[in-house]
Amino acid sequence: MTTTRFAPSPTGYIHVGNLRTALMNYLIARKAGGTFILRIDDTDPERSKEEYVDAIKQDLEWLGLHWDRVERQSDRLDRYAEAAGKLREIGRFYEAFETPTELDLKRKKQLNMGKPPVYDRAALNLSEAEKEALRAERGNGVWRFKLDHERIEWTDGILGDVSIDAASVSDPVLIRGDGQVLYTLASVVDDTEMGVTDVVRGADHVTNTATQIQIIKALGGTVPRFAHHSLLTGPQGEALSKRLGTLALRDLREQGVQPMALLSLMARLGSSDPVELRSDMAELIEGFDVTRFGSAPTKFDVQDLFPLTARYLQTLPLEKVADAVAAAGVPDELAEPFWMMARENITTLKDLKGWWELCRDGAEPLIDDEDREFVAQAMELLPEGPFDGETWGKWTAAVKEATGRKGKGLFMPLRKALTGMERGPEMATFLPLLQVVLARK
Repeated sequence: MTTTRFAPSPTGYIHVGNLRTALMNYLIARKAGGTFILRIDDTDPERSKEEYVDAIKQDLEWLGLHWDRVERQSDRLDRYAEAAGKLREIGRFYEAFETPTELDLKRKKQLNMGKPPVYDRAALNLSEAEKEALRAERGNGVWRFKLDHERIEWTDGILGDVSIDAASVSDPVLIRGDGQVLYTLASVVDDTEMGVTDVVRGADHVTNTATQIQIIKALGGTVPRFAHHSLLTGPQGEALSKRLGTLALRDLREQGVQPMALLSLMARLGSSDPVELRSDMAELIEGFDVTRFGSAPTKFDVQDLFPLTARYLQTLPLEKVADAVAAAGVPDELAEPFWMMARENITTLKDLKGWWELCRDGAEPLIDDEDREFVAQAMELLPEGPFDGETWGKWTAAVKEATGRKGKGLFMPLRKALTGMERGPEMATFLPLLQVVLARK
């Protein structure tokens, strides 16, 4: 059975970059009728916070990305310790004691000599006595996985055939000196024991994948299918990393972005298929194919979310937005006609309040000098209420008959006088909502 996972660290809020990974894994699992695991990567006790765990769940629920089960890496430390023991037994795990400064000097020396800046495995030559002395002086060392220096190859779901020379990669640190298990080991153990079959993540993990493939094999596990999606950039190709803090999902939600607008964009962005607004999750799942995505950096512009949000809102019936309409102050008896008018003229639900205030209080009339007499005459011909969808047509026909005006010269001055705007809602729909205002005039 297909099993995927999303493994965020609870050290901050989910942003659009995280979402891309979560969504792809979710869609793969759902399309195959498989399992989607939310796995909280909380092995760092100092940086991990429960408030972020809650926030991650809230953001995924807001988007409709429902997981089948939750796992927490902090509950699985004994499993990682057991795996570390096995690696030691088979001679693939060793302790190293270099300080960051010493490692930096080694890297600079290798670069000056034209060699790849990889760890030189000096720790493998330490005697037990030397190790004891270093522990006494510096405390426990880090534990590194000893790579087999051969080519590591796999067929990537997005990148195609990938081949990395393990000799060009440093033996990865899997456990820090303070005992903290790092992602590279924890992820391998979890993927193996949880039966994860497909892993989609960012292209910045390609080297991690190479080392993890060797670790998986060393532990006797089955290598999952890997796919590495491109990284997002800003609209001009600039790095997004510095702006991700302002692209948190909860910030987008606060700005009024609709979940289906965000999901529709992210499910196609960077693929060979055009972005298409989808009405529900089933359509997203059906139309998703990870092999359609490319490896080139992908431009993301947050402004693209707002036209999609506006188009999505236009498709919704009142019952889907009743709470937002009520919160804007619209009385129940006017909710239906108000929404039918407003949904064609808003970008986000935040705009409802302004439109209701216009309906309730009226606008500052915008009347050109040459139209003042015409508007005054037209207002005298305004029929008595109650107004309905035919009132605008009957009224303008009467005004045309009385004044001889027609076309833009007839309709535009009346629109500007009633709404204070040259463009806006369909007046036949809008006029009944102005009833209370016009009754006061």
